[in-house]
Amino acid sequence: MTDQVPPPDSGPGKELNQRPLFSMLTRLSLLMVAILVLAVVISMFMLYLLPDQVWLAVGLSLLIILPIGVGLLRSQLHAMIRLFHTLAGTVISYQDNDFSIGVHWPLEDELGELVEAHNALGDVLRKQRLNLVQRELLLDTMVQNTPVAMMLVADRGPIVFANIAARQLLNQGRKLEGFSFNEVMIQVSASLREAILRGGDGLFTVAAKDSEEEEEVYHLARRHFSLNGRHHELFLLRHLTVELRRQEVQTWKKVIRVISHELNNSLAPIASLANSAAVLVGRGQTERLPGILLTIEERTRHLESFIDGYARFAKLPTPRLESTHWDSFIAGLKSQVIFTVIDNLPEEAINLDRAQMEHALLNLLKNAHESGSREDEVGLGIRNLQGVIRIEVMDRGSGMTDTVMSNALIPFYSTKRSGTGLGLALVREIIEAHGGRISLQNREGGGLTVSLFLPIPS
Repeated sequence: MTDQVPPPDSGPGKELNQRPLFSMLTRLSLLMVAILVLAVVISMFMLYLLPDQVWLAVGLSLLIILPIGVGLLRSQLHAMIRLFHTLAGTVISYQDNDFSIGVHWPLEDELGELVEAHNALGDVLRKQRLNLVQRELLLDTMVQNTPVAMMLVADRGPIVFANIAARQLLNQGRKLEGFSFNEVMIQVSASLREAILRGGDGLFTVAAKDSEEEEEVYHLARRHFSLNGRHHELFLLRHLTVELRRQEVQTWKKVIRVISHELNNSLAPIASLANSAAVLVGRGQTERLPGILLTIEERTRHLESFIDGYARFAKLPTPRLESTHWDSFIAGLKSQVIFTVIDNLPEEAINLDRAQMEHALLNLLKNAHESGSREDEVGLGIRNLQGVIRIEVMDRGSGMTDTVMSNALIPFYSTKRSGTGLGLALVREIIEAHGGRISLQNREGGGLTVSLFLPIPS
């Protein structure tokens, strides 16, 4: 749509797109000169007619000249004024995100250059708006159809956005926008509410509705940012049950391969040595039997140690709780591994299985050193938080990706070539046997924090 502004003094017989000989300023100057010349001619003519009545001649001259001058100026300025009003109208349209209006000025003068620049600006804004709309449409389609539940909350107040997956998970498919975040949290499962309240990223489990269904596992991720001057928090809920089942099958296959490989490596030499011993006994050459029997014993003990490691995970004994002071407990740890104690240790003693807890923390501290952190960057902090002891093992390594964090606590899952995948899984078993829980969270600036929460009996 284009608003056309007629040129000054344009008539039916005039060509609208004619190129003027002079600029706008020159035309106005010539018009003023012409009016002055006309005024002089009319004044001289009136004085010639009324030589004895000068004031009357001047008055009549003004009555004739003023209407003519005003008419000529009006004819030149009328089109310009209309153009200015049109430009003001298009600016208002731009403010309303309507860039479909253009302006036409037939003369190639200063105003023509202004109109050309204005139209070029409109074209740029129109193209940018079209690209933005297309990107918004693409982004909205992707966000709405992703299986990850997304919910955006402003200042822990109203929910400003929720995709289809979030509506189905949190509000039975109904709209969430406009509802209070706290109101929605009352309706969700207790495990999700607890996961959100404890902060950070992590896994949580939703109990099955009946005995025929299995519990569902989700991964919660949250991101903070500022939008339009307000603090916003984005919650991402990813359903991991199917992926974990697939990973579980792969894990069992890996376990079978590992055990089979280790058994073959141990049993094949033992069988060979036993056969050699039998041959030597048959020949009466018994001088080599002690060495053969010693090798068989070593291979047997190695196999026993290997099986015992898996048995400890499968049959973790019930913790034998005893009152333990943190000073002596940390001193025992420091004699085995290097780390920095963060803040002061709690003065109150706690009931725990010292051997199991020491084994769990040694696993975490060794993992922290293997993450690539310097020795002085590996830290351990213990805090009393309203009836809960929080133990944090921190490093400055590369942290964990979402995929690794989602699977880190699964038995036999390992990113290390020689790892068994039992370290973190055994830590979780020990902590849960003490009635606590474990949480993994990436640190700002790089690194990982493993948090252990132990209840304090009232």
